[in-house]
Amino acid sequence: MKFDEFELDPDVMEGVLTMGFKEATPIQEQAIPAILSNKDLIACAQTGTGKTAAYLLPLLHKIITTPVCHLNTIILAPTRELAQQIDQQIDGLAYYMDISSIPIYGGGSGEIYTQQKRALDKGVDIVIATPGRLISHLNSGTVKTDDLQHLVLDEADRMLDMGFFDDIVRIISYLPEKRQTLLFSATMPPKIRALANKILQKPQEINIAISKPAEGIDQRAYLVHNEHKADLLKTLLDEGKYESMIIFASTKENVKKLDRLLQKSDLSAKAFHADLEQKEREELMNKFKAKKLPILIGTDVLSRGIDVEGIDLVVNYDVPPDAEDYVHRIGRTARAASKGTAITFINAADQDRFAKIEQLIEREVPKLDNPENIPAGPEYNPRRKSRNSKKGYHKRRKWKRD
Repeated sequence: MKFDEFELDPDVMEGVLTMGFKEATPIQEQAIPAILSNKDLIACAQTGTGKTAAYLLPLLHKIITTPVCHLNTIILAPTRELAQQIDQQIDGLAYYMDISSIPIYGGGSGEIYTQQKRALDKGVDIVIATPGRLISHLNSGTVKTDDLQHLVLDEADRMLDMGFFDDIVRIISYLPEKRQTLLFSATMPPKIRALANKILQKPQEINIAISKPAEGIDQRAYLVHNEHKADLLKTLLDEGKYESMIIFASTKENVKKLDRLLQKSDLSAKAFHADLEQKEREELMNKFKAKKLPILIGTDVLSRGIDVEGIDLVVNYDVPPDAEDYVHRIGRTARAASKGTAITFINAADQDRFAKIEQLIEREVPKLDNPENIPAGPEYNPRRKSRNSKKGYHKRRKWKRD
């Protein structure tokens, strides 16, 4: 479907052309008409499907065609990095429009809060915010929501995973009941349903099935005991010819340990985590995007908060707890029809988790022999096996224990 079929304002279409958008993605094709018709919306679509533009384009159209001098839209995001990316996309799409936006998030010095307050006092059309910092501004009276028209929750599942449920409910208490609410989530667990029932009115539902990893990703796995993971990682990095890579660990503590390990090995790597000052995080991300920092280490928050082309290796140092997070992680490579490699380390305790991942992506990931200097790992024998197919993977089938 072409974007001109949505009958968006000409200035919005100028932004579409400037951003190089050609045909609407499935989530855009379904969400844009629903939002233009003022319906509340629950949309399940993973990162990388074009969901940000799916809500920004119709909201920009509505703002420019019914201009008013007050805060029109609040977009909630789980991390400052995602808030910044959304704001950057607004800058591109609204280049030809007199529409203002500001990302507000925590971290940094008190001067950042003062700058945000000063900008909010001047008036803005769209606020993109992390929940905690938005509550601070709501409490101080800086953010005036009396005439708010739209609320967007982006990556709602990640916000709930990070413990923001109560914050979101508190934010809702400041907003007018008559508004359009749009909830976007990569997954739809019961807690998301509970939140949707609490804050949405007769929503339309859109469910874009989670896409499989791009064909350009060379997926590999190694069976390795925990005590040998670090040596395996160093060996693979020494032997490979990778220019830009992300290493994912399960916890902030593991991220910090890997940071120390790789720096001792004279590898140019940096950890990306919440304990860093905002300025440090921005500097790291800018260096990584500019290819001045070859290795970035982070948790699953990074898997949804980064959009960088040219990443040729993703390493899952720990198997992610949720199968969908695996797709998000390895989706950082092989973007824009390029090629990439995704390597996962599997210990004995993580085998059931990895079996669920193979069920989700409907393929078996090759388990390679460890390099000669790394002892053999545990035999791959997950307790969960499929009832069907020679490969052991079949869509929509329940798995049973042996």
